[in-house]
This record gives sequence, C-alpha cells and structure tokens, in this order.
Amino acid sequence: QVQLQESGPGLVKPSQTLSLACAVSGGSITTDYYYWSWIRQPPGKGLEWIGVITFGGSTYYSPSLKSRTSISRDTSKNQFTLQLSSVTPEDTAVYYCARAGPASITRYAYWGQGTQVTVSS
Repeated sequence: QVQLQESGPGLVKPSQTLSLACAVSGGSITTDYYYWSWIRQPPGKGLEWIGVITFGGSTYYSPSLKSRTSISRDTSKNQFTLQLSSVTPEDTAVYYCARAGPASITRYAYWGQGTQVTVSS
C-alpha cells in the first residue's frame, strides 16, 4: 500500500519561499510510469494542480505558477519536494502530494493527508 506524507512549516511570511516535502512509502518514486504531483486547495476554492515530477525525473508546472515553482526529488530518501517562491496570502491553502499512473497521468489514486500552509506576516 502506497502512502504519502507531506511535511513542512505551517506558516510562511509573505515574499518568502514555501518548502514542502512528500515522503513516500510502499513504492519507489522511480518506478516506471508513475507521476508525483503537488496539488493545493485554497480556502473556499477547488483543487489547483501545481506541478508534477515523473518517474524519470522530468518536471512540468502549471503555467500560472511556473515562474515561482520548483519540484525536485531525493531518490535516496524516496521523497519529492515543492518550493514556491515569493509567496503571498493568496498562496494560503491545504497542500497535497499525490500519485498518478500508470494507466492515467491525471487520475490520482493515492493522496497524502494534506498540510495547511498559511502565508501571513
């Protein structure tokens, strides 16, 4: 059974960089044809896809967030990370990591529990 667990600070100041990690157990992040995404849900709004890192290490980002987003991975720790720079209060959300694949790159079968991140001074 694959499990994902987000971790990181719950409070970030405006203009700083938000950094979150997603630890994966029960499966390797390098296994072929699986896709590891970050998704967020601002208060009162729907889910917003942030970006993905593939089994091969390629990354793709939402066009609206691309200039501020970086997703990387540490295969020795079997985890992947999100960095979102120059945050504003509009980046306040519950942040999730999730896995898709192999049959579909947009169907997420496994999710972390989510972590609340608040941007405030």
